[in-house]
Amino acid sequence: MEDTRIGVALFGIGRAGLIHFLNLRSSHRAVLRWVVEQDLEKAKLLLTQYHMKHVTAVPPEEVDKVYKDQSVQAVFICVPTFAHEEIVQSSLKSGKAVFCEKPIANDIAGVSNCYDLAKEVGKPLFCSFNRRYDPSIRDMYDRLQTKDVGQVHTIKTCSRDHPLPPTSYLKVSGGIFHDCAVHDIDCVCWMLKEYPTTVYAQAHAHLKVIRDMDDVDTVAITMKFPGGAIAIIELSRNATYGYDQRIEVFGEKGMLISENQRPTALQFSDKNGAHAVPIDHSFPQRYRESYILAVEHFFSVVEGKEELEITKQDALTCSVLASACEQSYRTGKPVEVHLESYLNDST
Repeated sequence: MEDTRIGVALFGIGRAGLIHFLNLRSSHRAVLRWVVEQDLEKAKLLLTQYHMKHVTAVPPEEVDKVYKDQSVQAVFICVPTFAHEEIVQSSLKSGKAVFCEKPIANDIAGVSNCYDLAKEVGKPLFCSFNRRYDPSIRDMYDRLQTKDVGQVHTIKTCSRDHPLPPTSYLKVSGGIFHDCAVHDIDCVCWMLKEYPTTVYAQAHAHLKVIRDMDDVDTVAITMKFPGGAIAIIELSRNATYGYDQRIEVFGEKGMLISENQRPTALQFSDKNGAHAVPIDHSFPQRYRESYILAVEHFFSVVEGKEELEITKQDALTCSVLASACEQSYRTGKPVEVHLESYLNDST
């Protein structure tokens, strides 16, 4: 019987790559055929550990083998940002659908070029803003579309990392605005179905290791929207108590809250009060379902069953807004945002 599963090649098995590796391993819709990894011994050990003899690991120098393999219909890109654009373009030119961890490229021109190429070759390019697929956040989005809270007055997001990412990652992350804030920016704009006209950011580096990179670890952003809503985004690189992820939407008719999640719902009460287990440890635990559901959507797009939900316009505007927030922090001034040239392209 013909194998109708989607053949996949995975680029990188770092923080996000390992999540996708494990999810692809258990997927009934896809079969992993290649792993492209600079640390070849690490890749081979992982494949041995999970008894995946049918998967071939190769270094980047041998990537042409992947591009020429007609049994590969899709690639997953989970390498450092500086390598994204080249792999995206080579994959598309080879007739592969592309699932890429954000951002698509290092700059706006690169992002635009990648999407233009995807349109030209007729293959989907998916930028994984995976929080859209978290069940709690998706439910919040659905309730906003049915006007459960009426006109939105404020949206507050809190995104505090845990544990502090390794220095090796921070050096290639693109900075907190493009690595972290961009997720919150995407969620807020997606929920409101509009983009801000003005952004203002203040930030500070409490940790010397981050200050030495000319980056910051604590950020507060405000964004004003045409419809009157104000968004407040708070970020931290290091919450000692767990991966703190909360969203509150306040409107004329009420309020919606997406709270932190815990490994179990068990609560113990005694004379000293109520006690619960700590909140989820880090992003692989908190957003476990969203990673899976984002991939499911991508596979449905590849199979022609769904339209791509995250477009060129989404990827471009989020990148522009993240840059505007960083500009505001560095200049100490509010930044007016002009997105007209990006809003006419919904590719």
